[in-house]
Amino acid sequence: MNNLTNENRVYVETLISIFTIDKGELKILLTRKKTDPYKGYWILPGNVLNFDESIEDNITDAIIDQTGLMNVYVDQCHTFSNINRHPDERVIATTFIGLIDSKSIEIMSEDRPNIENAWFNIDAVPKLGYDHEFIIEESIDYLRKKIVNSNILKILFPSDFTLPELQKVYERILGKELDRRNFRKKFINLNLIEDTLEKNTGFNGRPAKLYRFKDEIKEIDLF
Repeated sequence: MNNLTNENRVYVETLISIFTIDKGELKILLTRKKTDPYKGYWILPGNVLNFDESIEDNITDAIIDQTGLMNVYVDQCHTFSNINRHPDERVIATTFIGLIDSKSIEIMSEDRPNIENAWFNIDAVPKLGYDHEFIIEESIDYLRKKIVNSNILKILFPSDFTLPELQKVYERILGKELDRRNFRKKFINLNLIEDTLEKNTGFNGRPAKLYRFKDEIKEIDLF
């Protein structure tokens, strides 16, 4: 191993793209930066790795400390090592995606002192600091590969939903339109969901049936 000096000092940071589904829309959690560089810009939650902790412990602590969210599904996805990604230091980023349902967010929502967090529709993300726009794009691409799995989908939809709502989310993440009849037929025939015998009243248009995922479903790829 080469001798370690200040000249080859490298920092490692963790960053996480936390996604949720709110009223059929895919949203991501961002935090507003309070210091330079990029003061006032929105960025992804994360933290610099300390010498006495693992990457997994670091991102877990960052989620709790910066968002207050518990029981977030976390999956490591990419490493970003562009030498110019940070204006002041040499920083390598290990990135994660996080998934949490909107009901859990309501239950666990609390103010974080000196931290400004907000959920943004994925189609209306504000101007971001660093290379976080590119990281989010890569995170969505990673989510696109994961969302075909039935168990991953159940994390985002643990409670009642309509099939049009489910299809809308799939189309947004996959980036393509899906045939309505085939989509409905697939989910019903695979025995993954059950009719709640309720309808989503209080919305414009004809009320739609509400479904939920069954308690025990087999893990399969849907598309």
